[in-house]
Amino acid sequence: MKNSLKTGVQVLQPRRLPDFSRCVKLKYVKLGYHYLISHLLKLCLVPVMAALIVQASSLSLDDIHQMWLQLEYNLVSVVVFSATFVFGSTVYVMTRKRSIYLVDYACYLPPQHLKADHRYFMEYAKEAADFDESTMEFLRKIMERSGLGDETGAPPSMHCFPPRTSMAAARQEAELVMFGALDTLFASTNVKPRDVGILVVNCSLFNPTPSLTAMIINKYKMRGNIKSFNLSGMGCSAGVIAIDLAKDMLQVHRNSYAVVFSTENMTQNWYSGTEKSMLISNCLFRLGGSAVLLSNKSGDRRQSKYKLIHVVRTHCGANDKAFKCVYQEEDNVGKIGVSLSKDLMAIAGNALKTNITTLGPLVLPISEQILFFATLVAKKLFNAKIKPYIPDFKLAFEHFCIHAGGRGVIDELEKNMQLSPLHVEASRMTLHRFGNTSSSSIWYELAYTEAKCRMRKGDRIWQIAFGSGFKCNSAVWLALKNVKPSCSNPWEDCIHKYPVKLNL
Repeated sequence: MKNSLKTGVQVLQPRRLPDFSRCVKLKYVKLGYHYLISHLLKLCLVPVMAALIVQASSLSLDDIHQMWLQLEYNLVSVVVFSATFVFGSTVYVMTRKRSIYLVDYACYLPPQHLKADHRYFMEYAKEAADFDESTMEFLRKIMERSGLGDETGAPPSMHCFPPRTSMAAARQEAELVMFGALDTLFASTNVKPRDVGILVVNCSLFNPTPSLTAMIINKYKMRGNIKSFNLSGMGCSAGVIAIDLAKDMLQVHRNSYAVVFSTENMTQNWYSGTEKSMLISNCLFRLGGSAVLLSNKSGDRRQSKYKLIHVVRTHCGANDKAFKCVYQEEDNVGKIGVSLSKDLMAIAGNALKTNITTLGPLVLPISEQILFFATLVAKKLFNAKIKPYIPDFKLAFEHFCIHAGGRGVIDELEKNMQLSPLHVEASRMTLHRFGNTSSSSIWYELAYTEAKCRMRKGDRIWQIAFGSGFKCNSAVWLALKNVKPSCSNPWEDCIHKYPVKLNL
């Protein structure tokens, strides 16, 4: 039995991310430069406008008077020029991309009576599924290495015996998290639910009819012409996908508010079988959710916290191994669970490599881009043994919100990207305090940074998340002011205790 347990643990141990310095491909760099070149016209207009301003500043009053006299005798030219200018200005204003502002956001804080510490989790696992000693020992080892603390929350269905896995119980969990976070969001922003024109909800594993968006619309009596979207089955990176969808909708619908809600539902997704690759998710996932209010109204800039700068999405689903590395299926006795492949870390590394190589040209200083591009071309043309220069992303971002999916992912990103412990502190502490809350974890991390009063005007934030499919998605934000924590920040009652020392 001990040998079989040891073998099972070894198979499921997270593998290291690939060494980025040995596997960067030129085709991924081209994607990033494609995004950059798409704004080339705007970049070229800057020196032209600067030259015109310098030239105009050197004109004397006599020169200006002579120009006016010339215009008096060329009325047709003046009218044509004015009409062309007005038409061009109108087209520019109508077609330019609108700025997207993050007014505020709220994260659900589970109450104390829903706390699930390590001891309670083990007792629940024993009572709920009647696991044998081998399985219980495996769960104990995973919990010890998980990075989760004793303050994480579990849904009401996991606080009763036998567990309630009914549709009603799953709806209860969804309502608890959704309405808890949305009540806080609407109260803190003074935005009325009927003012919201776009609603996006993402939850992978629970998709009732009527949908989660319909539940929200019914609760808050939102208007009948609201644009609502319900995203399912997209994993822990769906929060960034939802932001991207809301951003695209806000480009079309003027003067609108968009609410994005991200969560996962545990009630019907507790795995009671003995497949070790499926048991890991029981140990990591916990209760949580986030509600984000976005706006494209120029008047909201002053009261908003952040401005959305970039969203870069990478999908590796064409690769069969990537497609099946996080896979919901039945085990050999018909019990449904989500299996995690032993190749998960390698696949996540490849997705991350593609994503950051595409993102690099959009965010890195020109000096870093030149060094990176020069070494990459030299490797391609002259010597295959030359290592590409890996850009220092710490020069592009002040804050990193790495999806708190597990300790292994955070460890490997810290090492591979040469981040400091401070850069990954928010991710580690979120995993410790709230567990893996799926797509909402990056918002708990941002809330941690705010609670520590580290967010300054002009700071750049990189949110990066991984999800089934397999996907790696990034969102880049710019702080519009020195951001203070919201009155209902989920860390407000415990931030003085953090960071805690972890046994890594």
